[in-house]
Amino acid sequence: MGTEKSKGTKVFALGGKINHTGLVEVPMGITLREIIEEIGGGIPNGKKFKAAQTGGPSGGCIPASLIDTQIDYDNLVAMGCMMGSGGLIVMDEDTCMVDMAKFFLEFTVDESCGKCTPCRVGIKRLLEILEKITSGNGTMEDIDRLEELCAYIKANALCGLGQTAPNPVLSTLKFFKDEYIAHVVDKKCPAGVCKNLLTFVIDKDKCIGCGMCAKNCPAETIHKTDYVAPGHKLPSYEIDPSKCVKCGACMANCKLHAISKK
Repeated sequence: MGTEKSKGTKVFALGGKINHTGLVEVPMGITLREIIEEIGGGIPNGKKFKAAQTGGPSGGCIPASLIDTQIDYDNLVAMGCMMGSGGLIVMDEDTCMVDMAKFFLEFTVDESCGKCTPCRVGIKRLLEILEKITSGNGTMEDIDRLEELCAYIKANALCGLGQTAPNPVLSTLKFFKDEYIAHVVDKKCPAGVCKNLLTFVIDKDKCIGCGMCAKNCPAETIHKTDYVAPGHKLPSYEIDPSKCVKCGACMANCKLHAISKK
């Protein structure tokens, strides 16, 4: 059972955006597609599979284009990932890969013992650059700086934590660099996750003027307009983007789905 270089089975902690979560024991060489679709039951709510992160917080991300890759030690290392602790986190189309890299770096920053400068300072600088990008203040130079800093940290950190901490950044840069560029150039989060880059908009033709969005807005940024959509009796509402705190309460309370985030 297994492959020529990776014998036997492996236990994965399957979690994230998948129907069946839990511990699964599978033979080495099984494809990612088999794990996700046959064992995990696929992605809930009809969403599309986007990526899977293996190896815990210091692992890398496997994109949907490589879903038929056989899972063994050598293949994961070749993709910039690792087997690690056996974590397997599934992500759907609503996941922001830049935000995901930032999430895992927050963990490794807290876990660093602080003994060596590349890990203690380097990972903190990586996190600061990602925070700058997700807040809409990043530049193309920041993306280049991320790649350069990751290489320095991997080469000079004293222990495995520091040496592997840049993996989430490197793998997302490798497979999802277009998302980084969208955050920097277009000031948009393609997945609609990074709050500072979101804009909530009311479709005035769908709005029936019930006012539920305005009633639930904590910042009181939603007001009536003079526009009455065809077939409706009450004027529609609009959001003042300069005052919006981007909490999403309006969208959550709109029963007609007239509010979207862009």
